[in-house]
Amino acid sequence: MGAVEQQPAIAPRTAADSRTAVETVFRLEFPRVVATVTRVVRDIGIAEELAQDALVAALEQWPRDGVPDHPGAWLTTTARRRAVDLVRRRENYTRKLQEIGRDLTDVPPPEEPAAPDDIDDDLLRLVFTTCHPVLSAEARTALTLRLLGGLTTPEIARAFLVPEPTVAQRIVRAKRTLATRNIAFEVPYGPDREARLGSVLDVIYLIFNEGYAATAGDDLLRPALCEDALRLARQLAALMPKEPEVHGLVSLLEFQASRTAARTAADGTPVLLRDQSRRRWNRMLIARGITALDRAGATAVGAPGPYALQAAIAACHAHAYTYEETDWASIATLYGLLAVRAPSPVVELNRAVAVSMTDGPGPALEIVDTLAAEPALSDYHLLPSVRGDLLLRLGRTAQARAEFERAASLTRNERERELLLARAAACRS
Repeated sequence: MGAVEQQPAIAPRTAADSRTAVETVFRLEFPRVVATVTRVVRDIGIAEELAQDALVAALEQWPRDGVPDHPGAWLTTTARRRAVDLVRRRENYTRKLQEIGRDLTDVPPPEEPAAPDDIDDDLLRLVFTTCHPVLSAEARTALTLRLLGGLTTPEIARAFLVPEPTVAQRIVRAKRTLATRNIAFEVPYGPDREARLGSVLDVIYLIFNEGYAATAGDDLLRPALCEDALRLARQLAALMPKEPEVHGLVSLLEFQASRTAARTAADGTPVLLRDQSRRRWNRMLIARGITALDRAGATAVGAPGPYALQAAIAACHAHAYTYEETDWASIATLYGLLAVRAPSPVVELNRAVAVSMTDGPGPALEIVDTLAAEPALSDYHLLPSVRGDLLLRLGRTAQARAEFERAASLTRNERERELLLARAAACRS
């Protein structure tokens, strides 16, 4: 009796299915592959190229052979092997071959991490390296979002509220600077660590935000980004237990993550805060957020920092068992303090929402209208979205409909667009 050919365990049915599977896995594993390979080759730019080469190999092989059982380990192994080939091909990498060639060829690559702690060190090294002070603040954040968060240039531009070419230039220049300055791939110590901490916190926060409310795509949430950001924040808190803003960031992310299950319906439709079932909020994460907020207060000297203030705002929501019980007066006060501590048009927009709940939509609309001329908010879909909500509450439905339609035209997230168009349609009726 003839042998039966063994079929792959996971074999996509069409070429389109195969490509989708590869791209999905790659997006999830990209930061880990880059972080691991960077530790080996000591060059972020080369590591990213090798990760992209591994993607090309996956696109060629996985449709034929099936998705491997451990796709992350497969991608890392492929990238490591290509590192050896690259070093051998280029004469100017001879020194690096002598330093790392033996390890690359003789030491088998590790299996896919069994626990989150197994990957945190490399991810922390990556984020501290990309947040090196030789780079501008904008370049640090853009590069880290690209490499650690796996975001595309358009997504980063959306998060920054700046043009895409600007972000692309920042990323290219940042990688070139790190390479020419021979920046070490490490978690720094002492004053150097303190100097980079602010940028690291900002980057982790932006990565979480991209997962919490994706700027583009078909899904509102990208849970893997939230998980990576929260894991990094917790690791930082263990690494720097006396830093109040680290605990403030952890607290904020714990509170935000606690709402994840309630933020979308079964079909993926976004659910507004006032309509969420708070029974679905994760009380364990809320308890962790309260603990981290207490630690931020206990370690603080002087006024609380921006992340501690945002965590305190999130705590007000977490303590309310219904939307109506929310302490909006405290939230408005905290946003006022945040506007002084870290002024930005986005903070002011959020303050307007809180004011609308304490003083009514009229005073809040006055605040929002003053933000209309802010260049940073010209393409920010939440500005017309908030304005539409305030106009609707004032009974100005025609104007509200126009604002919701404009907001829908600005967002690049399909779920948000559907929600905004539905609100616009409701105004017609």
